[in-house]
Amino acid sequence: MFDLLSQPVTLTHYLCISAFLFTVGLLCMITKRNAIGVLIGIELVLNSANLNFIAFGSPYFQQSTSGIDGQLIALFVIVLAASEAAVALAITFHFYQKYQTIDVDQGQDLKG
Repeated sequence: MFDLLSQPVTLTHYLCISAFLFTVGLLCMITKRNAIGVLIGIELVLNSANLNFIAFGSPYFQQSTSGIDGQLIALFVIVLAASEAAVALAITFHFYQKYQTIDVDQGQDLKG
């Protein structure tokens, strides 16, 4: 019988999990109508990109580097995601204060 727990973790495992996270995040961004759901989908997509950066920069999968480059890029993406979340929540709170809803379809008079 094929036992998944006894197999070594390879780059393919990381890529499959990352693809799953990306798909779930994309579906969340497309199907959700409120701003919080869209933000959760964006965070899932960014986390899938971080998982790819960590996997490809790992010294276990790539012997020519120390693995720090992928981790530094992932740290940069985490900082960007945190700042994006702070700005997006501020916009969401202002949107709620003006329209009394967080349904993104209700703000049709927004011009930009």
